[in-house]
Amino acid sequence: QVQLVESGGGLVQAGASLRLSCAASTRTFSTYNMAWFRQAPGKEREFVAGIRCSRGTYYADSVKGRFTISRDNAKNTVYIQMNNLKPEDTAVYHCAASNKLGTLVSPNDVDSWGQGSQVTVSS
Repeated sequence: QVQLVESGGGLVQAGASLRLSCAASTRTFSTYNMAWFRQAPGKEREFVAGIRCSRGTYYADSVKGRFTISRDNAKNTVYIQMNNLKPEDTAVYHCAASNKLGTLVSPNDVDSWGQGSQVTVSS
């Protein structure tokens, strides 16, 4: 398994931006599909954004056009840039890794999870 450590969360007002980072402890980071999930209180963990080894990206409809996922294989790090944040984006954001082929949209396909980073958006 890969150790994943997130950073960059916080409390912001609606309309603001935040960037989360996730550092991975593996020499084979470039071979992993990476994704961000989030979990709000009382809700199921849900997919937010994913990036393949090929750097192809895909997003949940709720964040499309506002969030951008990227990766830096030289730094073993995946990022998510979150713009125009809304109160409904409030959640704990988890970084996820998988060496399975295809898109990483189901929590059941995740091999490794980060501990999570709290994002709170006030109205």
